[in-house]
Amino acid sequence: MIPTPTAKRYDLTTYPGILMLSAWGFAIVIASFVFLYVGHLLDELLGTSPNFMFGLFFLAIFTSIGKLYQEAWHRKEDV
Repeated sequence: MIPTPTAKRYDLTTYPGILMLSAWGFAIVIASFVFLYVGHLLDELLGTSPNFMFGLFFLAIFTSIGKLYQEAWHRKEDV
């Protein structure tokens, strides 16, 4: 008798991890653009060319990645 291939079952516990990473990616992009725009407005208002724009952009990137790292670290400890 020829063995039939069984249907491959996916582990449902991996989906929340994937959703968390995609949500954090979305949050990093949105925060970067918002801070970049606010920095651009401040630069136009104060006459400082790219200072606030770059500063707030990098602040958004570093804080978002830092929060992602903290959440990943806490999830690692929970498992």
